[in-house]
Amino acid sequence: MEITVGIDVSKARLDVHVHPSGESFAVGNDEAGVAELVIRLGRLDGLKTIGMEASGRYERLAVAALAEAALPVVVLNPAQVRHYGMAIGLRAKTDPIDASLIALFVEAVRPEPGMLGDAQTTELSALMARRRQLVGMLAAERMRRQQAPKGPVRLSLARVVTSLEDALRDLDAHIDTTVRGTPVWREREDLLASVPGIGKTIARTLLAELPELGTLTPKQAAALAGLAPYTRQSGKWRGRSFIGGGRTAVRTALFMGALVAARHNPTLKAFRDRLVAAGKPKLVAIIATARKLLIILNAILRDAKPWRPA
Repeated sequence: MEITVGIDVSKARLDVHVHPSGESFAVGNDEAGVAELVIRLGRLDGLKTIGMEASGRYERLAVAALAEAALPVVVLNPAQVRHYGMAIGLRAKTDPIDASLIALFVEAVRPEPGMLGDAQTTELSALMARRRQLVGMLAAERMRRQQAPKGPVRLSLARVVTSLEDALRDLDAHIDTTVRGTPVWREREDLLASVPGIGKTIARTLLAELPELGTLTPKQAAALAGLAPYTRQSGKWRGRSFIGGGRTAVRTALFMGALVAARHNPTLKAFRDRLVAAGKPKLVAIIATARKLLIILNAILRDAKPWRPA
């Protein structure tokens, strides 16, 4: 008998439902609670898949611990689970009900557990997320300082800007020590950064947020990054294609990399120019360039060979 497990994640606790036995329990969303969760789920015979929704950050501790224990955990798109619940007429919402819905969704859809980050990758992901926060706060405070009149307000903003710059500098040094001090990450970063248009920040974002890179098919890579176009049509009506979903930080990093590569990478510049010459809007051409850049990066890590211009 195959067993599926659904885990509803909140800040303070994890609600767990085991299907089809119907067993339910809850543990704290902390180191002690997650340790208990790993032990209890590790005892289940016939365990097929453990599903939990992506919540932004509250699921990271449990995901890392379950993956480290070699348990089959998969992180789900909350919208897909919600739509499945509506399709089967389950509209009530409590944490235990959500956990049982996740278990039913996993049984019906059978998502394949992907490569998930270990504790080190989770830490790097948190460091890169903090870096993005500092960069955003620094840009906002610099803009306020520029617009503020001379006087105490501008002086206050200047002190905050200086403090944020110091914090960003210290964080960058810590990230650099972490990545360069790990042989596997150092090698992967050097391979990624060999591509014109990919700097340290983009390479490290990919290491942290897309650890599967190098093991994916082109379609899988594009889907995970949210760069796979999807069409909308009905009858004779043909809508425009859109991109969406996926991992936002990865998509943003690749978009910035594509903007640079479209100017300084001869191969990708020629690719982007051909699309524009064929009548594609410039934004569409850049998105396509970002998708091609991702496919190139995936192949470079797969083959462990640095960039060589065509």
